[in-house]
Amino acid sequence: MHVEVIDLLGNRVEAEIGIAFFVAAYSALRKAPVSPALLVLGDMSVQGNIKPLRSLTEPLQVAKDNGAKRALIPIENKRSFLDVSADIMEHVDPIFYGDPKTAALKVIGTN
Repeated sequence: MHVEVIDLLGNRVEAEIGIAFFVAAYSALRKAPVSPALLVLGDMSVQGNIKPLRSLTEPLQVAKDNGAKRALIPIENKRSFLDVSADIMEHVDPIFYGDPKTAALKVIGTN
């Protein structure tokens, strides 16, 4: 999980929060469990903009090696999923999302 502090003094420091943190908070508020064996990837700005990952290969390999069966991936990374090896693709199913709420709904099973 990646969290940055918001600069309240106006120095315009960009603040980010991991989608995993948002999903966990949403799940706790809704009292709905998150799907098991799931990797949640992605960061978002305070404004809710989703940032694409630089690479999917390494995090998905680590996920596969540690038993993940599904991965929540920013939709902006859909094309880079083609660079992922067939072995990883065979074991880790992608779930693409475009906004934080959709991401949370997909992993708690209400969408």
